[in-house]
Amino acid sequence: MLALRIRSLRGPHWLAFFGATILCWAVLFRMAIPSDLRSLEATYGASFVELLCSGGFGASGFASAFAMWALMSAAMMAPTALPAFATYEDLGRITPTGLGKLLSGYLTAWIGFSVIAAMAQVSLFELGWIGGFGQSLSVPLTMVLLIGAGLYQFSAMKDACLSRCRAPLTFFMQYWDEGPYRNGLRLGLDCVGCCWALMLLGFVGGTMNLAFMGLAMVLMTLEKLPDLGRYFTKPLGVALIAAGLAIPLF
Repeated sequence: MLALRIRSLRGPHWLAFFGATILCWAVLFRMAIPSDLRSLEATYGASFVELLCSGGFGASGFASAFAMWALMSAAMMAPTALPAFATYEDLGRITPTGLGKLLSGYLTAWIGFSVIAAMAQVSLFELGWIGGFGQSLSVPLTMVLLIGAGLYQFSAMKDACLSRCRAPLTFFMQYWDEGPYRNGLRLGLDCVGCCWALMLLGFVGGTMNLAFMGLAMVLMTLEKLPDLGRYFTKPLGVALIAAGLAIPLF
């Protein structure tokens, strides 16, 4: 049923949605740093790379860090909510404009998260806890991020947010009268509630490590699937806690 619904997304507004998502990933790819520059950072320090690069990193200040997090949130999280967007359109009385307002509300929530994440990245960089590419340089920080994300997988808030994300029809029927923007904002806040701890694991693998963030997007997408997700959330939590506890060994 879900696969058939997603295959039916062929209108111009859906083409724009997929095009915008691909564009976000393309810009992030352009902002990513080649491996040879990563080795130079390890040799000469983050200040060397800061002189060479002016965009997308905690070393470059809040504005560039915010731009990176906003693009990353849009590229990673909009696809995870695709079943909810498709359900919204299926409910009828929806035009491309209405869907656009829903997306605007959804992205507003993630822009708020991006502000907080960018502030955290700049602060952690100034403390010397992360490198210029957003990767953790601190064993305690890495442990806290992994174990914290693992424990959050078992929390009541995570469960409540996930339950609403997995049942978009019930969600929209409950809040339909609030209009598309507020529906999108509510959906975005639930999505942030589901995924914020997993998103912050970008500081473990490096916020400019697109392979790591792509893997995180796949995990968060699987977690929101109504049939598979409920068997996935807690094992992922156990794996994250185990990884955090094992960090000192390596």
